[in-house]
Amino acid sequence: MAQTKIADVRAKSPDELQEMLVNLRKEQFNLRFQRATGQLEATGRIKQVRRDIARAKTIMAERTRAGKQA
Repeated sequence: MAQTKIADVRAKSPDELQEMLVNLRKEQFNLRFQRATGQLEATGRIKQVRRDIARAKTIMAERTRAGKQA
């Protein structure tokens, strides 16, 4: 799975962002578990998932701040 583009993340609704964040956190947990047991083959995927989580959280924070300023 490729890295998520920021434009794709910005296009999502708040509910979709929340669902995306939950799914990414589950994937992150599974990847960490695989790494701990020595079954992880795509080690770069951990970095991609971490950055996708950061993207989603950043967009959510931006929207929260924009809502409070309005």
